Amino acid sequence: MAARRMRAAEARPDRRTAVIRLVRNREHVDEVIERGIRAAKTSVWVATANLKDVHVEAPIGTSARARGRYVSLFGELDQAARRGVEVRILHAGPPSRALGARLRSGSKQSLSLRRCLRVHLKVIAVDGALLYLGSANFTGAGLGAKGDGRRNFEAGIVTDDEWLLDEMQGTFDAIWTGKHCSTCQLRAQCPMPLDTYVESKLRQTKRKKRP
Repeated sequence: MAARRMRAAEARPDRRTAVIRLVRNREHVDEVIERGIRAAKTSVWVATANLKDVHVEAPIGTSARARGRYVSLFGELDQAARRGVEVRILHAGPPSRALGARLRSGSKQSLSLRRCLRVHLKVIAVDGALLYLGSANFTGAGLGAKGDGRRNFEAGIVTDDEWLLDEMQGTFDAIWTGKHCSTCQLRAQCPMPLDTYVESKLRQTKRKKRP
């Protein structure tokens, strides 16, 4: 029986044993934001259905934290992007009104946002080394500073498993680069199909390189 299970697992490489940590509710702040996003050195990739200007407690060890202040996580991502961290945000719904105002004020120049109407997965990958998969959208009720009596009931897992990271970053990148757009049946409803967007960016880059 054990040998049969092992052969079945080898035949299906997506079935494997991985070390994961279960995170629920408030634990998302500690595991995903404090140990993940705020510790990013090279990249933060976020996939979410809903997108809002998430506010969280100021970073540990800061005077703002000592005063009990809350800060915009998007503001921190903007600062990280300006330091050279690659910030990609893939979302389905339009940004909230407050976030839209922030993006129009200049954050959009450093952050990379792309919209796909079919995105419902919630994924956060940091530095190609930490992966969150779960139910939490990039919103205050999902990841942010909502009180315990108001925040959503959320659950997910955090892992550093290399295979899971490769698979989910590959899934993210395929959507990001528009690889599914040609067969998408929602294309007519899409504000900007990503394959068209990617092609336009490539043309702009080529024009800039011309002498």
